[in-house]
Amino acid sequence: MIRALVILLLVLLWPATAAARGVPAKPAPAKPMTAKAKAAYDRKLRARIGKPPAKVINLWYSRSGEWLVLDAVKGASVDQKTANTYFRCHFTNQPAPAFDLRLIGVLIDAALHFKVDHIDIVSGYRAPKYNLQLRKKGHEVARDSQHTYGHAVDFRLPGVPATTLRDWARRLRLGGVGFYSESGFVHTDVGKVRYWTGR
Repeated sequence: MIRALVILLLVLLWPATAAARGVPAKPAPAKPMTAKAKAAYDRKLRARIGKPPAKVINLWYSRSGEWLVLDAVKGASVDQKTANTYFRCHFTNQPAPAFDLRLIGVLIDAALHFKVDHIDIVSGYRAPKYNLQLRKKGHEVARDSQHTYGHAVDFRLPGVPATTLRDWARRLRLGGVGFYSESGFVHTDVGKVRYWTGR
């Protein structure tokens, strides 16, 4: 008798306990598309048929272990919040106050010019506290680095010699270009036009 009551109780409580365990409820049926929405969707689909996919450029920020995929055509329209977060200081995890979006254009232009779809980001925004710490340890960083304003990016293109990338970046005359031969990367910023070489 007790056993039958326990079974009956379990049967009655099963739906409540399933919901409590987070078992998803049966989804509601999707609403059918209106004729106007279906026609618009069909037009977009027909426009894409037979065309190659949009070219994408993959940014890899090794210090944060994150990827950012950019549309090669629309990549420069990355919103400010995404740029500030992606290029944040890897040491403090502090987002850039206003990462200069022109630098994303430089990265896309470099990838398109050298016909690569992958860019290694070495450094983006650098919090002033971290910049000072690097200076105290004897690293080659400027006291008033453009990195501390979110106005610089250090990067390399796999398969492209850093000297070739440096020469290309100098021809832009956008701002400063630093060449770090031992580390194999190029620094680009939007400050005054100037050039230097480091390790």
